[in-house]
Amino acid sequence: MSDARKGLPLTSSRIEKIFPQLTPEQINRIAAHGRTRPVQPGELLIEQGDTSVPFFVVVTGEVEIVRPFGPHETLVTVHGPGEFTGEVNMLSGRRSLVRTRATKVGKVIELDHQQMLGLVQTDAELSDILMRAFILRRVELISAGVGDIVLIGSTHSSGTLRIKEFLMRNGHPYSYIDLERDSDVQNLLDSFQISANEIPVLICRGQLVLQNPSNQQIADCLGFNESIDQTQVRDLVVIGAGPSGLAAAVYGASEGLDVLALETSSPGGQAGSSSRIENYLGFPTGISGQELAGRAYNQAQKFGAHMLVARAARLICDRKPYIIELENGNRISTHSIVIATGAEYRKIRENLSRFEGAGVYHAATFVEAQSCGGEEVIVVGGGNSAGQAAVFLAQTAKRVYMLVRSSGLAASMSRYLIRRIENSPAITLLPQTEIVAVEGSNHLNSVYWRNGKTGQTEKHEISHIFVMTGADPNTSWLDGCIALDDKGFIKAGPDLLPEDLSAVGWPLTRQPYLLETSLPGVFAVGDVRGGSVKRVASAVGEGSMAISFVHKVLQES
Repeated sequence: MSDARKGLPLTSSRIEKIFPQLTPEQINRIAAHGRTRPVQPGELLIEQGDTSVPFFVVVTGEVEIVRPFGPHETLVTVHGPGEFTGEVNMLSGRRSLVRTRATKVGKVIELDHQQMLGLVQTDAELSDILMRAFILRRVELISAGVGDIVLIGSTHSSGTLRIKEFLMRNGHPYSYIDLERDSDVQNLLDSFQISANEIPVLICRGQLVLQNPSNQQIADCLGFNESIDQTQVRDLVVIGAGPSGLAAAVYGASEGLDVLALETSSPGGQAGSSSRIENYLGFPTGISGQELAGRAYNQAQKFGAHMLVARAARLICDRKPYIIELENGNRISTHSIVIATGAEYRKIRENLSRFEGAGVYHAATFVEAQSCGGEEVIVVGGGNSAGQAAVFLAQTAKRVYMLVRSSGLAASMSRYLIRRIENSPAITLLPQTEIVAVEGSNHLNSVYWRNGKTGQTEKHEISHIFVMTGADPNTSWLDGCIALDDKGFIKAGPDLLPEDLSAVGWPLTRQPYLLETSLPGVFAVGDVRGGSVKRVASAVGEGSMAISFVHKVLQES
């Protein structure tokens, strides 16, 4: 994977971190967790798509990693003595993206998934080496587009954008073929008997063809949920994998709880769509929301938390253990729950909905930025998310128009972002201005906005709007089980009035704990909780703090 290494070229110079050479003493410590066995040339150790993926350390001989696609193989890398196999799927227990086989006579140390997790949880030095290598290898696979799926789509297709965003935010590598830009795409379409008007199309492991699949279908195709036992009664189920939910999963699992986290699409929540968070403690140069979420996601899995891509459809609260019914009808039982479902950006106009993903976006990541480089764009909103989006898009867009209803940004945005916006020649702030009409056929192509102070309406040929306005809580699925405020946010802890508790029949002599809802053992954290502070650090603090109360609840039962 470099001049001195067979395989794909590396984007990083940290080859010693990506492919570290273990010492004899480290190899002996790993051997104590598994078994040493011989291998023969051509012996298949792991097949692409395998759900039970061992971890191997090469003692003697050589092991190659290839990506198969149809009858062809792409060499990814070759591991020699003292090196080891695997990337982040070793933590999650998901399907293998690659094929692994021995190329020389030799010996390997083999650990199964549970043995490998036990190793990283108990050996600090090896944990640091393995975790860093796993994460950096996944980064390289994503950069090279080496995975087990191929996406055929178009930059003008909302479905293509949605799939790319789902894969990117889940950190899953894929190859992308653009219908308008790749000359040999027709040969690939013909080989799978697909017509051009059926895109976007996802080809899984060179076999299964999915036409414009839902996020859940993609998760099923990739086997995201296969290794998870959904019949087991859990200590804790965390619903939502934004910053607060991920913090709850990390702290709960690290403190010995059996934790299952549910996420509808991808980790990170609204924060995961932030291009750069610069005021989060400990990151003086900033960190993207996706990178922060990805680190927390891997951290939770390192400690044994399970992650299920699924939507909670209903909470059954008239019995214990509580039951969470999923959209597909499956049911999960649990002794305690942390609700971290967050909130969704409010739609600003009904007629914008038909351009969702085709000119109207609610996230400003690299995926969306690719579609509007060198063009004029609009950002709607006056909060930190809108400010981060404007600053990020200004790096590649010709002009960013920032539309806010108020007279300025001081009341709703961090000062450092306001200074960035004021000092950027590519950003034009338009206060007291809102969109009144849009035009387009399959894609947005023009926008009308009106200045509330002057009453003047202008038309602009702009094809991209980023909407980051006020948010509505994701609480409709709670089905009357939990007390909500008048805006639909969850009431918790001291915000619960005596009448709230009597209305739901609070059964305990004690009062609800901090962050506990009107349902004993069910906690609300992050943006879904009424009165929460809309900052990443606050959300992380609430998620971790809730675990101390979960322990108390479990001791009571």
